[in-house]
Amino acid sequence: MFKAVWAEGRRSARTKPGRPSFIGLAGVAAGAVLAMGGLVSPSAAADRPTGIPILVYHRFDPAVAGSTTVTVAAFEAQLTWLAKHDYQVVPLHSAVAELNAAEPRSKAPVAVITADDGHKSVYTVLFPIIRRAHIPVTLFIYPSAISNAPYALTWAELQEMQASGLVDVESHTYWHPNFKVERRRRTTADYAAFVDNQLSRSKTVLEKKLGRSVDLLAWPYGIVDADLEAAAKRDGYGAAFAYAGGPAAAGDDQLALPRIPVSDADRGERFGVMLGTRTRARLEP
Repeated sequence: MFKAVWAEGRRSARTKPGRPSFIGLAGVAAGAVLAMGGLVSPSAAADRPTGIPILVYHRFDPAVAGSTTVTVAAFEAQLTWLAKHDYQVVPLHSAVAELNAAEPRSKAPVAVITADDGHKSVYTVLFPIIRRAHIPVTLFIYPSAISNAPYALTWAELQEMQASGLVDVESHTYWHPNFKVERRRRTTADYAAFVDNQLSRSKTVLEKKLGRSVDLLAWPYGIVDADLEAAAKRDGYGAAFAYAGGPAAAGDDQLALPRIPVSDADRGERFGVMLGTRTRARLEP
């Protein structure tokens, strides 16, 4: 039985009002009991990994895995691994603040959970788990699909999850284009206008529908270059995220911060090795 108990987490000094709180994980007992805000042993602090693993998921299912679908059993096993190794799961904004801090402010290793695209299983499968465990999650959404595509979340579901205080909703562009394809088929001026529309329109729609600021962006397919970064900066994004690359570290490009794609097979030692390994960037499937 997967259980969870709540303890008030510490809020990062740079976490904005209304953002999810800084949450801690600590292994409490057998059976995957999660306790938030637990103390970290001196040995765990001494072994603090370099960088912050920002995990990225897409879809969830009670029992059936897929190329981008993680089962409940796998996800809970991954949470258990984090708990047993004294990781605190923190909001993405807190992690960005930590990366930019002159000195690390957390004595425990921290990790972040993100989910891309806005698949309906985020509400039906993931949300009940994080609500029981009080774990913060950031969703990267492309608004064109919301309340439109049959596989996607609705605006009401996003509003409900955001109201829980555990879910932060950020931008994944307006309709998840492949920027390499669009660059090839458009003129220079048309492509620049297209990029600006994808970035600014997504931000505007999300802010209007959800009533809060949006300043983080996940690049579709992990495609990012200097021109895209410049456009993101112009459109008011403070940080943006690639699709792979390993744990994020201080000094990384703030508009192409690496993340770690997670699959159903990533459990136990394999999951732990992945959290501490820098890799070459790859494209989202």
